[in-house]
Amino acid sequence: MRKFGRFGRGAWIGLWVLVALGLSACAGQRGDSLPPSTFYGSQTLAPEDYNYLIGPGDSVQIFVWRNPEVSQGVTVRPDGKITTPLVEDLQASGKTPTQLARDLERALETYIRQPIVTVIVAGGVGPYSEQIRVVGQAASPQAIAYQERMTLLDVMIVVGGLTEFASGNRTKLVRVAHGRQQEYQVRVDDLLNKGDIDANVDMLPGDILIIPESWF
Repeated sequence: MRKFGRFGRGAWIGLWVLVALGLSACAGQRGDSLPPSTFYGSQTLAPEDYNYLIGPGDSVQIFVWRNPEVSQGVTVRPDGKITTPLVEDLQASGKTPTQLARDLERALETYIRQPIVTVIVAGGVGPYSEQIRVVGQAASPQAIAYQERMTLLDVMIVVGGLTEFASGNRTKLVRVAHGRQQEYQVRVDDLLNKGDIDANVDMLPGDILIIPESWF
């Protein structure tokens, strides 16, 4: 006959149940879903209000009048900051070139009397929150740098149109405005294949186009 020591059989069974529950809890924790990503809406609410914002990877030229030794070209780091002579770790991403120039002037006042700074963007695509992203049944899904007065037709030309499996008239446009995510249905099929110009709409920085697959 099997002996259970000074613990009774019921105690051992209870212990195994607790161990099993603990393992199940650990497995459940490993399988928990992550919270949804945060939507960072663009500051542009209408095409006529658009101003380019600097983003990570952008190349900017910094000119300090009468101070060539602190004038130079820099690349915005992945964390959105830049370092220049005399100024370290200054936030650049999310600012217009003019805003960055004023911030540099304030930072340089410690070393230079009444500095005058000009910032020129030599190349870049801006922050992710300002890019237009096209996913699903586009011929070439991708993120696109927004350009002034860009429309749905312009975006579809960049991505090469629709695939043969696309359901273009069920395309969803996702836009964040005033901190709220809004969804609109756009008629890409009518625009591209029927020439319906009324189906063309203005795009804004940060818009997402989701093109579904046809049901048949």
